[in-house]
Amino acid sequence: MDEQLQIIEVNTSNIKEEHICCALSNKKNLKGVEAKKNWLSERFVEGLRFYKLNVRGKVFIEYLPAEFAWRPVHAPGYLFIHCLWVSGQYKNKGWGKKLLAKCITDAKNTNGVAVVTSKKPFLTDKKFFLKNGFKQTDTADPHFELMTLKLNSNAPNPVFYPTAKEATCSIKKGMVIYYSSQCPFTELYVNEMLEAAAEAGHDTKKIKIDSCKKAQQMTTAFGVFNVFLNGQFFAHQIFSKKQTTSLLQKLT
Repeated sequence: MDEQLQIIEVNTSNIKEEHICCALSNKKNLKGVEAKKNWLSERFVEGLRFYKLNVRGKVFIEYLPAEFAWRPVHAPGYLFIHCLWVSGQYKNKGWGKKLLAKCITDAKNTNGVAVVTSKKPFLTDKKFFLKNGFKQTDTADPHFELMTLKLNSNAPNPVFYPTAKEATCSIKKGMVIYYSSQCPFTELYVNEMLEAAAEAGHDTKKIKIDSCKKAQQMTTAFGVFNVFLNGQFFAHQIFSKKQTTSLLQKLT
């Protein structure tokens, strides 16, 4: 590894100057980046930690005490990983393991570490966590897993809240998107997805999740970005307008 590369922490002292890895060069995402930085600043007082590689790339980890997690997970006394992302030229060079080690070190006096994975894209691969000692402690439809590294053998296993397994929405007509500022992309793409749905003849509605309590009450396991179509789970991923149109056409 390049000796000049090092993992740094983003916190209240440097968040204005540091980039936050997810949305780097696309000017359309500026509003989302600002919203994410504001969101992070509010979470730091809750114990959120954000580490990244000192490069202009997507190499970072974000975690916090599970009591404040923006996922519908019951894991008292655990740390919870929101995001762990290593991409591009930095993949397969050990950076993911180094970032995870930061979290595990911080968790030494807790019950352990938990994270939500999925068989679909947009979340860290379950295999990575299995290789690093995690075990699956719960699942939720249609394709989510809760992975846990227990550091206190007497602690109860983390589980999804029962509502997270419903994969349904109370609004039974049209496309409904629940989103938050935890991801800087959603401020842009939620509108693109709803535009595609409207052009396809669907009613549309967006609802912003603005607290961890609301995220923990969501009816899918991802918590912070949930797309429903006619009351049923549609996706936890962000799609462009073109991609959404294509997906909707396949349903007709």
